[in-house]
Amino acid sequence: MESANLIEGLLSQLTPERLLRDVRATGEGVRVAVVDSGIEWTVLAERARQRGVELLPVQGAVFRPQGTPLPYTGRQSSPHGTTVADIIVTLAPRVQLYSADVFAWGGGTSLETVLAALQYALDVWQVKIINLSLGIVEQRLQPGPRRWQLLQMIEQAYYRDVLVVAAAHNDHPFTRSYPAAFAPPLLSVDKGVFADPLQVVYRLHEQVEFQAHGRGYLGPYATEPATSWAAAHLTGIAARLLSLKPDLKPFEVKTLLYWLSRNRNPATSPHGTTPTKSTD
Repeated sequence: MESANLIEGLLSQLTPERLLRDVRATGEGVRVAVVDSGIEWTVLAERARQRGVELLPVQGAVFRPQGTPLPYTGRQSSPHGTTVADIIVTLAPRVQLYSADVFAWGGGTSLETVLAALQYALDVWQVKIINLSLGIVEQRLQPGPRRWQLLQMIEQAYYRDVLVVAAAHNDHPFTRSYPAAFAPPLLSVDKGVFADPLQVVYRLHEQVEFQAHGRGYLGPYATEPATSWAAAHLTGIAARLLSLKPDLKPFEVKTLLYWLSRNRNPATSPHGTTPTKSTD
């Protein structure tokens, strides 16, 4: 009985606010791959200096469908990746970022380029979190074996204890995109608008499980609610949790996020509907 009371007393002290705002929850020691359009390092570093924060230098590579990745230059191929990275380091300033630029060749990217970046992030950078603020619509993953290739990569990350955060399509649920539709091996996220950027809501809807703040802080489109920015917020929150306990498994991080949602939103229903949801 005494042991049970002790455990109950310890759990009662673990509140969402104490956990999320712990001074040690900085992302320290957590490696994060941003698979996107590249990160403008000088812009990111200057913004951090204005906040009185010193970032770890970004590392990375530029990927193409075939061949060895090219060296990271500290440049972006569009502002998108820099906006994503800025959100992550705003929430978790001590993460080690790796820029996986998959848009440098041509106007878009390909499944083969994304797969190459994911494999490199797992094997070479040995990251703990992969942020995918991008999606591939089902039509581009035909025939079926192409979709299977992507699923196998996501499952490989899961079994190697790497958390993958994937943005839903901005038109979700009317349009599905991958890999977000592959939940539950990954964290799928839709956009919401919240006063607190550390807010997360569990709201299972058409295979997408979470909502996070969908506005960014840097770039021409950052204030427009988007799932890309929501994924980056969820990545930042996950990095904060992992800096407190680095050996958390992906399913444990997901469980903690669910617990945070339930305990910070007492009125939230079992399916995660909430009055703070975005109406975009």
